[in-house]
Amino acid sequence: MAEKLMKFSEAVKKYDPVIGLETHVELCTNTKLFCPAHVEFGGEPNTQLTPVSLGLPGSLPVVNATAVDFAIKLGLALHCKINEWSQFARKNYFYPDMPRDYQISQYDKPTNGEGYLDVELDDGSIFRVPIERAHIEDDAGKNTHVGGADGRIEGADHSLCDYNRAGVPLIEIVTKPITGVGARASEIAGAYMRTLRDIVKALGISHARMEQGNMRADVNVSLRPTPDDPLGTRSETKNVNSFRGIEKTVTYEIRRQAAILDDGGEILQETRHWDEATQSTAGGRLKTDADDYRYFPDPDLVMLHITPEHIERIKAQMPEMPRERRNRLQSEWGLTDDAMRDIVNAGALDLIEDTVKAGASAQGARKWWLGEISRAANEQEKSLDDMPITPADVAQVEKLIADGKLNDKLAKKTVLGVLAGEGTPAEVVKKHGYEVVQDTGALEAEVDKALAANPDIVEKLKSGNMKPMGAIIGAVMKATRGQADAKAVSGLVMKKIKG
Repeated sequence: MAEKLMKFSEAVKKYDPVIGLETHVELCTNTKLFCPAHVEFGGEPNTQLTPVSLGLPGSLPVVNATAVDFAIKLGLALHCKINEWSQFARKNYFYPDMPRDYQISQYDKPTNGEGYLDVELDDGSIFRVPIERAHIEDDAGKNTHVGGADGRIEGADHSLCDYNRAGVPLIEIVTKPITGVGARASEIAGAYMRTLRDIVKALGISHARMEQGNMRADVNVSLRPTPDDPLGTRSETKNVNSFRGIEKTVTYEIRRQAAILDDGGEILQETRHWDEATQSTAGGRLKTDADDYRYFPDPDLVMLHITPEHIERIKAQMPEMPRERRNRLQSEWGLTDDAMRDIVNAGALDLIEDTVKAGASAQGARKWWLGEISRAANEQEKSLDDMPITPADVAQVEKLIADGKLNDKLAKKTVLGVLAGEGTPAEVVKKHGYEVVQDTGALEAEVDKALAANPDIVEKLKSGNMKPMGAIIGAVMKATRGQADAKAVSGLVMKKIKG
């Protein structure tokens, strides 16, 4: 039975929404957080294991130093207070895919304390998201439910467990309650996640592939009558792994909770799950408070001591942050704010920068990535990164145009050939004979034919009326299968009519 929903515009007028995000970022270390088991996405199930990741008696964890340094990098990027002393704790909870049946996390003594992240919204305004902490923990394994619909546990007759992911290092970034979001709650949630994704990629600490589970978020939503009232009861929608899903979860929960409150009902503090198929959330279990996890310091792990000198060494390794980089490239490329926003929203910034580094102009690189390649990606429902064409390929197409070997029409055909898997631009041009006609004699002969077939146009051109020039150029293009250079044709026509 479908839940009752209030119109979003009405809901945000009647209630003040407050959101919060708990984002899990899987780190791209070579080994797990507490053992030397190899980390690789998509490996054969239950092959990336050690006694520690299996929780076997007598096995002892050893902290992965690279994971700690990655956490410090992220803490610096999020303006967090890096605590000199931090501690791992055992979080006791039934994890069917965690062999030792507790998670090693951080609780009251995290590596990264309070901070903030400024995010840019669609209109260019900046919204500051307050960060509560960014702590280190290890991931659980993965359950696959067999026999139910779409791999869900409902209706399944048995489940399979892959422990490869168990013990993979994570950083969980927990925001404080994000207030003052109003009707832009969904937009702010999406902008925050996109900004966070860009930062972890720039830092080189995570692949941040949401579809692979490298990055996912628990989305908290609550409503209250006015900003002056206490926070309302929140729902927590677990493990949402797409930007659109996060935005839609916020919108749906605001509409759902507003309808319940408007009818005099109460909001349950519960976990929920986003269902992409129905575009709705569904109830899970009543939400457990932190006290029920029975946190206590892990007796097998000593406290982490992060010295000021070590933090300074990490600071010296920090790359240029995404916003500063975007501002620099925008200035170098001479783009407007809207043009740069289009590039960022399309996920094309890295590709265009690499294409420029490969020798193309910023204008040419932008034209192809946001034009033909983007259209093909949309048709195939792929990201630009997944398209079978490289920045070097696009730069080569631009060079062929600059060298006069391709015109725009032939360049488009060449790009489509590369996307179809026919090889490099040079190989596609050679295979189909796309190169612009370089034989001046052959081109001149086609110009003569076009002029002879259109004496009325010739008279107009001779009288100074250049508008019909396109008809002659079009005739020559047709005769040469689009392989003539329009500028060369125009030059030959003018030479002919001037006698």
